[in-house]
Amino acid sequence: MKRSDIPSLDDLRAFEAVTRLGSVRAAAVELALTHGAISRRVSKLAADLKLQLLEPDGRGVRPTRDGEHLAQATSDALKGIATALAEIRSPFATPPIVLSCERSLAMRWLIPRLSDFQDRHPGIDVHLSTGGGPLDFVRERITLAIRRLDFPLDPDWTVTTITQETIGPVMRPDMAGRFEDGDYLALGSRTRPEAWQKWLASRPDIPPPRDIRFYDHHFMMLEAAASGLGIALSPRIIAADDIASGRLLAPVGFDVDGTSYGLIWPKGAEVAEHVQTLENWIMQRM
Repeated sequence: MKRSDIPSLDDLRAFEAVTRLGSVRAAAVELALTHGAISRRVSKLAADLKLQLLEPDGRGVRPTRDGEHLAQATSDALKGIATALAEIRSPFATPPIVLSCERSLAMRWLIPRLSDFQDRHPGIDVHLSTGGGPLDFVRERITLAIRRLDFPLDPDWTVTTITQETIGPVMRPDMAGRFEDGDYLALGSRTRPEAWQKWLASRPDIPPPRDIRFYDHHFMMLEAAASGLGIALSPRIIAADDIASGRLLAPVGFDVDGTSYGLIWPKGAEVAEHVQTLENWIMQRM
């Protein structure tokens, strides 16, 4: 491929930020540019490539199939550049840990707690990457991953189970009466489309919903539940902080669903002391 075949890096950075954040406005804030500048760069990229890269999604946008492919490739390339620069600039410093975590778990559990780790271990740099399911440690430059263990595990991985998965309905407190009467809309995640049917089959004492509405991710589903749009079937770990604060209620508790979360790293890889420190911290808080 000729260098002239590659679009402007500024346009790619703007596009990657929009797809990752789901909003032109949020991308503008992150890149310290105007809303108009971001829109122009993304539009120019689409025009240069002669492809539709984005489509409307409620009040935001989401990538098309072509856009998602380009966004992932751009994200991988930018991560590689960032990692290389960090190694060049600090050749004798402790290398950063690239921790890959599922999106909803990262947003609802990990990120709110990372400041505690940073306060305790200011010399350890953790770079967070989001993703689910299978992973390529070499290509994605990942040090350590947290995954729900619901997919085939590579025999070349070391896997340590950290907690069982438990799920249950969560809702705004004023929705409890509707839940008991069966007068409610169920909220689910497209990542687990059969979760409601399986859970209801195991709980014949619970009246079924009027209908089920799906969201792309669990964190979006929980926001919908907190807004009173329905009742979400959520993993306990993802809803734990909302329940502790009283924002959401879990009137019938949580049931084991047969899966678990695990820490994964390449088998045979030397686990550095600072990586072991992060592993221990995660294990203690799960």
